[in-house]
Amino acid sequence: MGKPRPYQKYVVRVKGKTVHGGITTDFGRRKQEHKERWPKSTVRKVGGKVTEESAREWEKGKGFT
Repeated sequence: MGKPRPYQKYVVRVKGKTVHGGITTDFGRRKQEHKERWPKSTVRKVGGKVTEESAREWEKGKGFT
């Protein structure tokens, strides 16, 4: 059996520009939090669920941390 894959990668875009990206284990909660900060934003999942290690590598590689 492989490692658990509870993490979801996501990006927040406003008027076509990425303003934030991150990882979460609760996409619905994070989406709502970002919508409060950027009401006109779109929050989209990136890929499927991944391991914490993979998610953190993606986040760091994209410059979101």
